[in-house]
Amino acid sequence: MKKTNRTSLYTAVVLSPLLAFAVGCAGSNDLPKLPDDPENEIINPDGGSKPTPAPTATPAPSPTPAPTATPKPSPTPKPSATPTPKPTASPTPKPTATPQPTPTPGSDDVLSKYQHLDPDHVVPTDLLRAALVYYDANQSRFANRSVIAVIDFAKRSNLHRLFIIDMKDGSVWSMPTAHGKGSDADHDGYAEKFSNTPGSNASSLGVYRGAETYYGSNGLSLRLDGLSSTNSNARSRAIVIHGADYVRDQNVIQGRSWGCPAVPHAYRDEVMATLKGGTLIYAGLSTSK
Repeated sequence: MKKTNRTSLYTAVVLSPLLAFAVGCAGSNDLPKLPDDPENEIINPDGGSKPTPAPTATPAPSPTPAPTATPKPSPTPKPSATPTPKPTASPTPKPTATPQPTPTPGSDDVLSKYQHLDPDHVVPTDLLRAALVYYDANQSRFANRSVIAVIDFAKRSNLHRLFIIDMKDGSVWSMPTAHGKGSDADHDGYAEKFSNTPGSNASSLGVYRGAETYYGSNGLSLRLDGLSSTNSNARSRAIVIHGADYVRDQNVIQGRSWGCPAVPHAYRDEVMATLKGGTLIYAGLSTSK
């Protein structure tokens, strides 16, 4: 009678399912990654190329100095009358710029006017609340009041985290959006660092205003004005909304931008048409659903 190999049988029956489960668990966290933005938006008001610097002129050789003549002794100066010093006027101090306010939780009286928004509770509650309180107190700063937008940079980039809310019927349009390379050094899909500094390649938090559209190095784009101290350099940094091949409405880790909240090309034109002309856009980090 042929003997059964108990070790092989144990491996096949007991260990194989465990190994398969371990491999499956490891693979479930490894989403495909899209490539990054290869080039930053050109920082130029007309969206054109950067000006070519003028060539530096070669300095001419310095002439050989002539021999120095022996100076004659100076005559003894006559004593002069000491002038009476004039009173120095104190400079008028420049006024200190008032920092732009950022959204903070407001009263229920304010929020009660917007109960019809987001009936399915798609938008993180704390971010929508903060955006609405700021919007209600600063409506004169936003010429386009048909919608507001919220970006939740606490969510991983494979998820929908840009929310456009219709202020009339309350409906919500959501989609994925990119964050900057400087916010996600290891490209794991989580934005962990934010900056307002030029050259940081990071995303910035705060209140934005969607301004004018233009055609730049990324095609049709929407300029953003930063209204908070944390994003006040948005326009000078060329932080804009534009379409990108490295952002797709799929369960993938999106490619990283140079700080721009880029959107899928398929949604670009409608996003531009909806948000241009002075819309409130609030980028924050949710702590709620």
